[in-house]
Amino acid sequence: MALFPEMTVAENIGFSEVVGHGLRLVDYGRIRAIALEALAKLGVSLDVDAPLKEFPIAQRQIVAIARALVGEARVVFMDEPTASLTQSETDHLLDIVRNLSASGVAVVFVSHRLAEVLEISSRITVLRDGRLVGVYPAEGMTQSKITELMTGRTFEAKVRAAPRADRPVVIEVDGLSRPGQFSDISFKVHEGETLGITGLLGAGRTELAMTLFGMLKPAAGRIRLDGREVRFSSNRDAIDAGIAYLSEDRLSLGLIQAQSIVDNLVISSLARILSGGLISPGKKTSLVGKWVAELGVKIGKPEDAITTLSGGNQQRIAIAKWLATDPRLLILDAPTVGVDVGARAGIFDIVARLADSGLAIILISDEVPEVYFNADRILHMAQGRVVGSYDPRAYSLHDIEAAVYG
Repeated sequence: MALFPEMTVAENIGFSEVVGHGLRLVDYGRIRAIALEALAKLGVSLDVDAPLKEFPIAQRQIVAIARALVGEARVVFMDEPTASLTQSETDHLLDIVRNLSASGVAVVFVSHRLAEVLEISSRITVLRDGRLVGVYPAEGMTQSKITELMTGRTFEAKVRAAPRADRPVVIEVDGLSRPGQFSDISFKVHEGETLGITGLLGAGRTELAMTLFGMLKPAAGRIRLDGREVRFSSNRDAIDAGIAYLSEDRLSLGLIQAQSIVDNLVISSLARILSGGLISPGKKTSLVGKWVAELGVKIGKPEDAITTLSGGNQQRIAIAKWLATDPRLLILDAPTVGVDVGARAGIFDIVARLADSGLAIILISDEVPEVYFNADRILHMAQGRVVGSYDPRAYSLHDIEAAVYG
């Protein structure tokens, strides 16, 4: 999203309509009116006078979409417009796309979410490795067929849940609360267990994760790690205690885009590659080689910029960065945002291997199938509280989706 975090929502949406018109003074009233009109088309209400940096990534995505719809566009390209949206927001956006098409606007909708592609498209163009595979009518196509055309492989979704309650508890959360974000959250995660947390935007999932990682401070409640109560004053304390957190915002918080692959991978574990107080090139090369091989990352040279990698391989580097710290608990917040179906399957294969090795994992996603097929237990959060707990072996995907999406 090419947005300006320091500028207001209104400025982000309306600036392109007023810049370059030869005016010597900025008409902020007009910018504000343009923004309000664009958001009204989306049926969204935001404080247009607030800086964009104050909003979570999902609402920033809405701002980017609103800006694209400003003016009398005849063709609109939407590149992964729903990547950070909840199901209800996605449904609303798809309604907007239908209305745009009905009004004569041509829409090119780029997405890895195949259900949306089938729902919204008249024709489907499939690309693989930069080449055209073919163009097909949407009618009669299925997700499995598109996946096979995209990757040359077939993927079988199956429930991976297994009982883990007899294993030692890695983290125990008791009555954790933070006013305005989440309240009275309690759960345990055992060695080798993957706990899935799902819910709609505003459920408090990310805020909970950031609190466990020491980036936010709870107002009440306790966190125990390996049976010992911990209080983190910073994320460095959490890292030292054995907690790792993969942010949902890979571009801004997960990776340093201007740096190389190798520097991104070792940034969280510099102490492990020091020799005599200086970085050891040998230890650095060894650490990078280990995790690139372990996670199957496809790279050119380790010194290449991280931006030379695909979204899926960037995400693997972001995961490797945290695994190099040798954590006890790995928190994955929307780990498949912006990656294709093949890369998603690869990432969840990695998650399964990590769990089998004994790592405790918290998997956060607003896509219920992701937690359903890849978690041992699922917590449903809504409005800052846990409102449901599910064992994927005892409930159907439809049951849990109905509870989460209403």
